This record gives sequence, structure tokens and C-alpha cells, in this order.
Amino acid sequence: MNLTENIKFNNFDKKKPKKKLFKLFKNLLNENNQILKSLSDLYEDSWSKNTILKFKKFKNFLLIGMGGSVMGSKAIYSFLKTKIKKNFFFLDNFDKNNIEKINRKNKLNLIVSKSGNTLETISISNILIKQNSSNIFITEDKNNYIRNLANKLKSEVIEHNNYIGGRYSVLSEVGMLPSKLMGLKVKSFRKLNELVKNKIFVNSLVSNVSSILTHVKNKRFNSVILNYDESSQDFFYWYQQLVAESLGKKGKGIFPIISRMPQDNHSLMQFYLDGIKNSFYTLFFVKNKNSQKIISKKILKSHNYIKNKNLNDISFSQFCATETVFKKKRIPFRSLVVHHRNEKTLGELFTFFMLETILLGMAMKVNPFNQPAVELIKNETKNFLKTN
Repeated sequence: MNLTENIKFNNFDKKKPKKKLFKLFKNLLNENNQILKSLSDLYEDSWSKNTILKFKKFKNFLLIGMGGSVMGSKAIYSFLKTKIKKNFFFLDNFDKNNIEKINRKNKLNLIVSKSGNTLETISISNILIKQNSSNIFITEDKNNYIRNLANKLKSEVIEHNNYIGGRYSVLSEVGMLPSKLMGLKVKSFRKLNELVKNKIFVNSLVSNVSSILTHVKNKRFNSVILNYDESSQDFFYWYQQLVAESLGKKGKGIFPIISRMPQDNHSLMQFYLDGIKNSFYTLFFVKNKNSQKIISKKILKSHNYIKNKNLNDISFSQFCATETVFKKKRIPFRSLVVHHRNEKTLGELFTFFMLETILLGMAMKVNPFNQPAVELIKNETKNFLKTN
């Protein structure tokens, strides 16, 4: 079944979802929700044309941020890198070697923090941002460290929508300003209005959520991604935060695990097939016409079956073989095959997984938009720094 013209989708099963889930989805669409607005072409970005004209001359960009402030942009850059002529670097951890390597001249710094008080972002910025640096800061319109630093440096400040949390912010200014500077088509990402009119998309989404709820009820709490596309690895790190931080509350949740394929055929697959049955799986593949070809004349007779193949052909055969074996062993899985690598496809994937996560949260009776437990670590860290 084609989820959209760009994505082929096979759901876990063919069972019809309960009407209650369709009602939840309808209620969600009727809410005045800023997150959903950012997924549609109705969303108005807070940057000006002058900002783009002023900064698009740069060839090197450094994005500093933590979690949702950077992961969406990182996913976009990795997934669409073949279309992007600019160099983007990302700092979202304390990595001394990376900090020193990235500290190059003639770059634009993009510093992103919703609260404006993210400790790691403040610390890295302190080391890398100079008085004469070229910077854009993205933060909330309130008194905070990042905004005060921007004012001190007389740097450009773009408003971070107060109502959109980091992990849902990829199609707002947080992910779309970097995308614009990458030279990508921002409008092509935001297709919610079109997608919700697509009955196949809506039915697949709701049916998919229904299946996941059944798996969780049957004590399958691990969502394992078998990713056969290296350029999508950062996309699934984004998904990992989205699911873990949105649903992991009140002793409930789904634990997302990312498996790099076909590498993990030779390490983890044994467990997936014959280990504890506490997981459901997502198989993900991207078609690639420009994949490297096997040099046929070098192939020995015993392996003639890979002559005239490319690496994408071999990987897809492994993908199909995994589907076949999972079916035989009755292991629950869904699969997505991407036919076109472009902005629209990636926007559809972001939208699908965000809607899925929000619906799961509503059905599981947890708030998918907050992260109260994370604040505990932040507060204790401050206490340690103040007393040591």
C-alpha cells in the first residue's frame, strides 16, 4: 500500500481500528495546536527575507544545541545531503575533539535553545562564540541567558515558538531556518493539510497506532527500528527522542531502539529472531538508483547471483528476506520503503511519526508534550555545580 506517492507502507496487520481512535484523531485536528500548525503551510515563520539574504552567503554553518534543538536539523542534513551544497556541523554533546575541529573561521553560528538556559548550549557557546562571530540565536521571547548573550553581541535573534517543544519543533523555525540556509524548499516539508485529506494516509496512521497499542498491551514495549539507509540514521535518532520523551511517563511508555542494517544482521539479529519476545519492529528502506555497482568480472562463479547488482539491490534483498523470516516466525513488524529522497518525503515522515506519537500519548493517557522527569537531572546538576 502507498502511504503517499513517495512512501510504500505495510502495516502490522489488517485489523480495523476502533472508532474511538478516529475520534481522538479528529479531536486533535480540531484543537488550536501550534505543533500541528507548524506541520502545515499555514504556519508563518518569524524570520525575515533580509535575514536569509544576509546570511545565505556563508558556506560553513555550525549549529549548537541539545536534543530537539538540533536533532531535526541534523536529520534533514543527513537525509538530503546530496542536494545540499553548504557545509553544516553540529555540536550536541561535550566532545573536545569535535569542538576543536569545528572551531574554524568564516562560519555562521546557529545557537538554538527554547528555554535559553540550556547548560550545555551555554557552555559550548562560551567556548566557541567570539565577540566578532557571525551568529543567529533562536530562543523564546523572554528574559534568558541566550537572549541576553545575543543582545550583548548585537546578534540576530529569531523567536522560538513558546508553544512548540523541542522534539516537535523540526518543521518550525528551529528546523526550517537551517533548512532554508541549506538551500532547501521549506514549503515542501509542510504538507499536513494535504495529508489529512488522504484517506489512505489517515487510515494507515490510525490503524498503525491501534496495532502498537495492542503490542504494548501484550507487553511488547520495545520499538526496534531496522534501518537499511545510512542517511536516515539521524532521522531515527530524532524519532528515538520523540518517542522516549513523549511517552515514557507514569511507568508507561515505549522504548525505541535503533539498529543499523545490514550490520546488525551479524550481531543483534539472532536475539531479534530467537530472544525475548518483547519487541515490535519497523523496517525502513530507501531506494537509491545511484548506488555503487558490483564489479561483475571480479566475482567468482560461486557468487554469480550478485553480478550486475548494486549495493542497494543487495541491501533490499536483505530487507525483503527479513520481512519473509519475520512473517514465518510471526514477529510483529511494519515496513516503509521510500521511493523519492526529497523535502516532501522527509516532511511526510516527520508528520507521520509526530502524529503517531501524539495519538499514542492521548490513547495511553499520558501528556505527550511535557518531560517532567528530565528537569530532575537539570536541577540536581545545578546543585552539584553550586556546591562543588
